[in-house]
Amino acid sequence: MNRARLRVPPFITRKRHEVDDLWPLQDFLELGALASAVPSARLHVRQVLREWGIGHLGDTAELVVSEPITNAVEASREMTQFASARLWLLSDSTQILILVWDTSPQPPVLADVTDEAEHGRGLMLVEAVSEQWGWSAAEDSDGKFVWAIVRLCSRG
Repeated sequence: MNRARLRVPPFITRKRHEVDDLWPLQDFLELGALASAVPSARLHVRQVLREWGIGHLGDTAELVVSEPITNAVEASREMTQFASARLWLLSDSTQILILVWDTSPQPPVLADVTDEAEHGRGLMLVEAVSEQWGWSAAEDSDGKFVWAIVRLCSRG
């Protein structure tokens, strides 16, 4: 992997060596804002975690990635014709940090949905299965980052 080309969001840290120290396992994927982006991101997450030796977290990480990538594709397509979504996976051997960037500055909204609603539960699922999640405005470009942390240790 060409580590010089890995673009880590600036809000993680200002010093590149600190990112490498805190998150030694790093991966980046840029996706077109297309319907195929979500299954591609899920498959990518599963394969990367398998390579890192933490494939047992594939189901949880795929679930956590699906919602922000879905939202990123929709938001980016609304903002520009040639849109993309970006996915970072970082791990320190005890947790995975999942970051998704899109072109929209609008914050994600944790919806209060009824039992009958067919949509709107995605961030509720992210909140339920991740250790924590949040979002941040992009500091050096338009758009925002949505992030979530998945712990490597099993919850018991």
